[in-house]
Amino acid sequence: MSPKLAFAIAILLSISFNQIILVFGDIGTASSYNPPYTPTRCNGNRADQFPSDNLFVQVSEGLWDNGAACGRRYRLRCLSGSNRPCKAGTVDVRVVDFCTRRPCPSTIVMSTDAFTAVSKSPDAKINIEFSQI
Repeated sequence: MSPKLAFAIAILLSISFNQIILVFGDIGTASSYNPPYTPTRCNGNRADQFPSDNLFVQVSEGLWDNGAACGRRYRLRCLSGSNRPCKAGTVDVRVVDFCTRRPCPSTIVMSTDAFTAVSKSPDAKINIEFSQI
């Protein structure tokens, strides 16, 4: 194998390896929802179910797990959307509810505060990467 070909293969493998490292979880969509946030399917009208920073979410059927999702924490980041809505960084959120709208508008429906932590566009539907923490 020529040195140039070996170098080209090494570069391609390096690029592929870096892309694999950057993906840390599942891919889905997110949108936001506004108050009132109660009652929820997890804890009804209990105010203590909400984190003090208001970073919480509803999840769709695929993540609901027959109610076992209540209290789960996810780390997510915005990947893309219309008009470049993404902010840099991640946000950690807690599941407090099941998305009861039919059809649910996205994989994860975020409180207003959680959504604005990762998106510059409050009414956007964004593509996200998320993992349970």
